[in-house]
Amino acid sequence: MTGADYLLPLRTKLRSMRTESFGADPAGARMERIRRSPHFVDGAFQNPVGARIRPSGSTVEFAKTYFQREQRALRTPNGAVPVHPTTLADLAAPPVSGLRLTWMGHSSVLAEIDGRRVLFDPVWGERCSPFPFAGPKRLHPTPLSLAALGPVDVVVISHDHYDHLDLPTIRALAGTDTVFAVPLGVGAHLERWGVPAARMHELDWNETATVAGISLTATPARHFCGRGLRNGQHTLWASWVVAGPEHRIYHSGDTGYFPGFRDIGAEHGPFDATMIQIGAYSEYWPDIHMTPAEGMRAHLDLQGGRPHGVLLPIHWGTFNLAPHAWAEPGEWTKDAGEEADQPVAFPRPGEPFEPAGILPVAPWWRALSPTLAHPWRLPEEEPGSDRGPAPAARGDLDLAGER
Repeated sequence: MTGADYLLPLRTKLRSMRTESFGADPAGARMERIRRSPHFVDGAFQNPVGARIRPSGSTVEFAKTYFQREQRALRTPNGAVPVHPTTLADLAAPPVSGLRLTWMGHSSVLAEIDGRRVLFDPVWGERCSPFPFAGPKRLHPTPLSLAALGPVDVVVISHDHYDHLDLPTIRALAGTDTVFAVPLGVGAHLERWGVPAARMHELDWNETATVAGISLTATPARHFCGRGLRNGQHTLWASWVVAGPEHRIYHSGDTGYFPGFRDIGAEHGPFDATMIQIGAYSEYWPDIHMTPAEGMRAHLDLQGGRPHGVLLPIHWGTFNLAPHAWAEPGEWTKDAGEEADQPVAFPRPGEPFEPAGILPVAPWWRALSPTLAHPWRLPEEEPGSDRGPAPAARGDLDLAGER
């Protein structure tokens, strides 16, 4: 280090230490467009309703829960997750109904809709982390390689957290002809990783792009963004509506519950299928992730307040990102579906199914988990009530970056 290095601003020094996995900050014309967004206020993107994006509560109490031996054992399966070895034969014939979904694990879903192939939040990496040697590691392998997946018309990204935007996966897809649909600002990461700007649609909430005859609309979500220790909120987060000539589907990305689901459903629904985040929730961050009860409520809101279509639970089973038991999201969502008389699909990772056909409903996770306690719903989540407050803030927990 030279004497002149000491004169560099701290921010410049920190940026020089960032690996390529951190991505790139929006700048130039991209940043000017961000500043014009009605959702960018006081130098940051804002949620549709207020949300605390940093965990609240006592660091000591959280640590007791998170690191307790018995609790740690519940957060991983006690055997091999039964991954369906997806083959070309599974995906070669077009879906009879015109719509087929294949959950690849976590929030990654291949949707075959009206003759087009849409890949949501593809994460094929071994860890959701900027570093290959640290961070949450996969609990099961990917069902098939990206090369075996075949051509994809459009890749949809919900936001830039590591468990939704994965450098090695994007690099592999950058070498194909696929188009990318991303929220405002996220294109800066993709350009750094080799995706040409001409193959990107970068959208604000309620903007729509058309690709190969299907429409993709970025819709609001209640979450946050960032891939570094300092979160500038300069990239947007979104849920997505994808509509073809015959079918409509919805992918929630990551989000806390908020009344806007009703508005999205009224404008774009009802949906043949929704892919709803129901994992990685905690009382320490109640505003940015949904519990299974809230996920079911969101689905019903999207469907006009009544059971309709099929709910595919996502954002669970692949990475250990929260204190709850590994199998709890699946178990509790199954209960919620039965109580609401709402069809819910529970495919093994890699198992294709058609929402209009026979649904995979067997609770495959039970063989890998102790029996979970019931009742599953927390008292403050009774129908018609608002979610109760987070634990009293007695110091911030800075664990949000990997969720």
